[in-house]
Amino acid sequence: MKNGVNDSAIRRLPIYYRHILVMHTAGVEFTSARILSELTGVHQTQIRKDIALTGLVGIPKKGHNVNDLIEGIKSFLNWGNIKDTVLVGAGNLGKAILKYDKFKDFGIQIVAAFDVDEEVIGKVINNIKIYSAEELQSICIQKNIKLGIICTPPEISQKVTDELILGGIKGIWNFTQSQLNVPDEIVVETVDLYRGLGVISKRLSEKKIQKYKKK
Repeated sequence: MKNGVNDSAIRRLPIYYRHILVMHTAGVEFTSARILSELTGVHQTQIRKDIALTGLVGIPKKGHNVNDLIEGIKSFLNWGNIKDTVLVGAGNLGKAILKYDKFKDFGIQIVAAFDVDEEVIGKVINNIKIYSAEELQSICIQKNIKLGIICTPPEISQKVTDELILGGIKGIWNFTQSQLNVPDEIVVETVDLYRGLGVISKRLSEKKIQKYKKK
């Protein structure tokens, strides 16, 4: 739970947001929980509860204004408040993240990256300079950074985490697959790529078995 709101609801709202943005681009003015349910597979009763968390109230027989939903979800998720962010680990994954231009839409602006590789240090990717990892703590303090992204090898992820916390970081987006030990006041979100791949692999094998059973 985060501030009394279930994490599951927080994870579902971006899913609705993505579909609502598509509607907005297509010129759709109103949408409803029923339509979002058909698009996402989430039951419409749950969608209504999730949207209610934003404080938005729909119009009878019309649903919710698409523009209002976009702004309401952005505000609830604090995406409208751009947070300066640093990235540690400018390998293949780190570079891909640095090149992604849409993070500002979700309240993140990467202002510096860090690595230990001398061949990478000093380079600029998407207008973001890569500094020596030795400068991590001092630059975080200097720029008053509160959010860090970790894309390092797992064996050094805890050391990097400790450095980030000493630099004043309050939130960590962890791509390392490692379990990080942090104080209670630090927020950590771990992207579990292996779990996702495991689910995909298992579901594909089940589809294959079903195919053979039908023959």
